[in-house]
Amino acid sequence: MSLWFVFALMTAAAIFAVLWPLGRRTKVEGGSDLAVYRDQLDEIARDRAAGRIGAAEADAARTEVSRRLIAAADAAEKEASAAETAPVWRRRVAAIIGLVLLPVGASAFYLALGSPQLPGQPLAERRAAAQQDNSIETLITRVEAHLEKNPNDARGYEVVAPVYLRLGRFADAVNARRKVIALAGESAPRQADLGEALAALGNGVITADAKAAFERALELDRNDLKALYFIGLAAEQDGDRKKAAAIWLSMLKDAPADAPWAPMVSEALTRVGGVPPKRAETAPAPAQPGPTVEDIAAATQMSEQDRGEMIRGMVARLAERLKEDNSDVAGWQRLLRAYLVLGDRDKAKGAAGDARKALAADPDKLRQIDEAIKSMGLEG
Repeated sequence: MSLWFVFALMTAAAIFAVLWPLGRRTKVEGGSDLAVYRDQLDEIARDRAAGRIGAAEADAARTEVSRRLIAAADAAEKEASAAETAPVWRRRVAAIIGLVLLPVGASAFYLALGSPQLPGQPLAERRAAAQQDNSIETLITRVEAHLEKNPNDARGYEVVAPVYLRLGRFADAVNARRKVIALAGESAPRQADLGEALAALGNGVITADAKAAFERALELDRNDLKALYFIGLAAEQDGDRKKAAAIWLSMLKDAPADAPWAPMVSEALTRVGGVPPKRAETAPAPAQPGPTVEDIAAATQMSEQDRGEMIRGMVARLAERLKEDNSDVAGWQRLLRAYLVLGDRDKAKGAAGDARKALAADPDKLRQIDEAIKSMGLEG
């Protein structure tokens, strides 16, 4: 507010300095010419007395200067008379109007044309910029505008729902998934997608609503992979590690050799003490460092601050270990998920880049981490 006051004061001062002469009576300056001619007559008299000029020359010079003196006196008298009769009040009114209307008009033009929220000129550049603006946010805005006008477009909700999920707009993702089911009917994949969105909204916890969605998906298709994985995760979170292991083991037994989701399920199976089929003859792999489900369950008894510090400490130790042994693809996958659970999406993206650099020399591990990054929505 003080800055605007200073600007207003400066504007008023500048306008006042320009308009002030309009409100003043003009003074006649003809008296200066009269004084010059009188000085010339005195000088002629001095030169004649000193003998510098003759009598004839002095008379001629005196006659010329006197003529100019009389003419200047007449002109000064006329100017003084005109100045006295001039409409000074009109000039003063014009000065007052200018002093008031100029700042008001300038302010009005600024508010209309100088607002920083308005797009820049010229129009051609604005149109070109609008054509190039194809960011995710812009596309989502367009889809949302379309859905506002066409609320029964199930395809539109189906398109925008996974984008909401990747951007962390979990409540919007849940709403979009429910809209799809309501408008297009239920199916196993749609119920599984709804359950995934509900689990994300619960910060990774399989809530009752999420579990119900996964169970409904399995009723429609008992082999739906997404629903099977999350039902196993629900069993793990409920403390039933044997049930979780049985579900994930059955998934891996029937999985193709190049199934992109197999590494993630294998890691989950190892976490609950199971042995993936391809390593059945070897000793169970040790649990990876980092927060486990049991750690997180124990943390629920702590205060919010202590719980956050404990989990972040575990994640930090895992990150430090990966700096020493950066070939552990399962460790990298675990670190990415941990960052996402903590809401540190930027750190998750940074870790994804570090993982790709660390595993660049091993095509198989690089493929696994690339698939994990894509499945977590950290691509790009």
